[in-house]
Amino acid sequence: MPLGRRRPLLRAAMVGGGAYAAGKHRERSQEAAQQEQQPASGSGGGLSDADVSQLQKLGELRDQGILTPAEFEAQKQALLGGAR
Repeated sequence: MPLGRRRPLLRAAMVGGGAYAAGKHRERSQEAAQQEQQPASGSGGGLSDADVSQLQKLGELRDQGILTPAEFEAQKQALLGGAR
């Protein structure tokens, strides 16, 4: 009877389908874990290129003696406070 032949094929299809689903679930779990570890680029948590450039200019002014360390810190905090 054809029923006897279908059972091994059905079993193989079920095992293969289950393994595929388990693999996809594991892949999605790993991607979610990686996304939790890495901050999103658009979240505003990082500094933009303009902010980094501004901090470098402030550092140069401090090194040249144009800004005092206290003025530098105040400007840096204002810049970092505005970035978040």
